[in-house]
Amino acid sequence: MANIITRRSLLAATAAGMAATAIGDAGAQIQRKEGGSLNLPIESGASLRMLRPVRFVPADEENWRANCARFTQKTGVEVRSDFVGWEDISQQTAVTANTGAGPDLIVGFNEAPHVYSDKLVELTDVAEYIGNRYGGWLALAQRYGKKHGTNDWIGLPFGSTGGPLVWRKSALQEVGYQAPPDDLPGFLDLAKKLKAANKPMGFALGNAVGDGNGFANWIVWSHGGFLVNEDGSVGIDSPETIEALTYLRELYPNFIPGTTAWNDTSNNRAYASQECWVTMNGVSLYFSLKNDPATRAIADDTFHTLLPKGKAASTPNAGLTMNAMVFKHSRYPNAAKALLAFLLESEQYDPWLQANLGYWSQPLEAYTASPVWQSDEKISVFKDTMRSTFWNGYKGPISEASASATNDYVLVQMCAAAASGQATPEAAVREAARRAGRYFRRRG
Repeated sequence: MANIITRRSLLAATAAGMAATAIGDAGAQIQRKEGGSLNLPIESGASLRMLRPVRFVPADEENWRANCARFTQKTGVEVRSDFVGWEDISQQTAVTANTGAGPDLIVGFNEAPHVYSDKLVELTDVAEYIGNRYGGWLALAQRYGKKHGTNDWIGLPFGSTGGPLVWRKSALQEVGYQAPPDDLPGFLDLAKKLKAANKPMGFALGNAVGDGNGFANWIVWSHGGFLVNEDGSVGIDSPETIEALTYLRELYPNFIPGTTAWNDTSNNRAYASQECWVTMNGVSLYFSLKNDPATRAIADDTFHTLLPKGKAASTPNAGLTMNAMVFKHSRYPNAAKALLAFLLESEQYDPWLQANLGYWSQPLEAYTASPVWQSDEKISVFKDTMRSTFWNGYKGPISEASASATNDYVLVQMCAAAASGQATPEAAVREAARRAGRYFRRRG
């Protein structure tokens, strides 16, 4: 189909329109606390190179570059921003950290600052200044920003993309539901009825960075399981995890065939082609459907809600977070920190936030008032992504180990093995514990 997309390729026309509105409204709706100061004398002759993930809408990059140009106008510091592929950002961060050369700043993903904390400039002064001005940092931002067990900031989160349920209202109504239920037995009943109506669900159980990890995390967390204990030892081998996999073995036969081989674009394609009627995804799928006349009717019938909580106190969904860090090898650390502070101020941040159409959700309380969240009622569910109290490697410390386990798809492959019948739930859990033990301490 003509509208098939990845998460990073929304239509430019909508993005440009939203960006134009954002520029006009910059700072108008955002309440900030005046006062306080950030003493960062910029080094003489400073220039900066920054690496960050490639845009997913043109207006993301356009606003980012415009904001950096404004920083140059204000300070005289030239800023070079390089946008690299999502699959490449982790590798380039590792090279930069290990060689002690390259970009002054990198905006990476999730745990990246915690993997290379000894190579980074502390950012507590910037974090406290910005936090005080904009109502405080949200829970997931604090988790990914602060070094474990301290109040020392080593990363500055810029936003997080969530993966709630995306569903067709007409399909649910056909089988007697007005919306997806918030309990696990009800969700299983919905899956069975949709399968019988030839309008199945579909969730990634392949090695998909966003969708695969997101779904596997949800299955485990919603049953009270977790990969790591609070003390950093492996905690996946538990009755709760076995219960989660037993539930998944009932749920999985109701999916569209082939989801154990899905990557991060597969569910987009299946949903857009009406092979799959319920999935989980970022906001990009909805906007791509909305802006293509051929699929506008699907968008009109599409809604978003949070995944069922199950046994968790709140919906267990850890957003994919953009997390900025400054390297010690930079000759201009004050300039780098000043740039990050500048980009998080409302005159710069809110236009960028709006340009992203709700894909990146804000890390600071004040930006919940951004006009983007009133622009389309169907995207309001994304507003609170960074309020999540779950993270990759939950419940353990964020560390190189948690990043390695995520990158190795420990939970994803555990779920796929149990769902497909390649292993019993008990055997799949034991294998996951063995693999996780290569990265984390074993209990006892």
